[in-house]
Amino acid sequence: MSQTVLITCGAAVGGGIALLVRELLPSAPRLGPALRRLDPPPARPGQQQTPTASPWGAWAGRLAERLKLPQADLDLLAQPPEQFVTNKVALALLGLLVPLVPAIGWVLMGLSVPLFIPGIAGVLLAPVLWLVPDWAVRTEAAKARTEFAHAAAAWMELVANRVMCNRAPDQALEDAAHIGRGWAFARIQEALLRARTEKSSPWAALDDLGTQLKLPVLTETADIMRLSSDDGAAVYATLRNRAKALTNELLTADAARANADSEKLHTPAALLAVIAMIAMAFPAVLNIFSI
Repeated sequence: MSQTVLITCGAAVGGGIALLVRELLPSAPRLGPALRRLDPPPARPGQQQTPTASPWGAWAGRLAERLKLPQADLDLLAQPPEQFVTNKVALALLGLLVPLVPAIGWVLMGLSVPLFIPGIAGVLLAPVLWLVPDWAVRTEAAKARTEFAHAAAAWMELVANRVMCNRAPDQALEDAAHIGRGWAFARIQEALLRARTEKSSPWAALDDLGTQLKLPVLTETADIMRLSSDDGAAVYATLRNRAKALTNELLTADAARANADSEKLHTPAALLAVIAMIAMAFPAVLNIFSI
C-alpha cells in the first residue's frame, strides 16, 4: 500500500472523527449570532436571504426530499435540511472508513488482515453513525420546546394583562409578544406579523405555527383567543389559569430532572469508594497470599 493512499485514508478518518466530535460535543455558541437570536434585527422590505448555490447543496436538497426527515424539529431549530443530510452522509462515510485505521496499522506491522473484517465492521458502524444526527436534533428540539414553554407561560401572563387593560385580542397578542425578548418571542412576532400582512386572523397563524413546530401551548392560546374574538368570552381568568398550570408543570418537570441528576451523582461517589476500599485492602490480601 503506497504512502499516498495511507495519507489520504488518515486524513479522511481524521476529518470524520473531528466531525463526529463536533456533532456530539457542540462548542459554545459565538457571541454575535447568539445576540442576534436574542434580539433579531427587523427585516427590510424586499430583503431575502439567498442561499449559496453549490453542487453539493443541490444534491443534498434532492436527497432531503426523498428522505423522511424530522421536519418539525428542524424548523424549530432553524436548521436547513441540506445541513442535516450532509451531517448524516458525512458520519455514515466516517463509519465506513474508521475500521480501516486498525487494518492499515496491522498491514504496516506486516500482519495479514482479511479485507472482509474492516468491511463488515464498516457496514455495521455506518448505520449507527447515520442515526447520530437524528438523536442530536431530537435532543436539542426537546430542550428548545421546554424553553419555548417557559417563554409561552410568561407570554400568556402578559396577554392576560393586556386583555385586562381592555385591549382587543389581536392587539393584546402583539403587545405581549413585543414586550418579551428571546427567540421564542421572535417566532411569535414573526407569526403575528405574517398574519397582519396576509390579512388573516392572528390565532389562525398561531395555530399553524403550533402545528408546524409541535407546540401545543400555541394551539391552546389560539383557541382561547379565538373564543374571545368570536363569542366575546372573558378570557382573562382562563389565560391566567392556563399560564399558572403550565408554570407548575414546568417546575415539576424541572424538579424531577434535578432529582434524577442528583441520583446520577451517587454512582461516581460509590465507584470511588469501592476503588479506595480495594486499594486499601490490596496490600493486606497480597501479604496473606505471600505467606
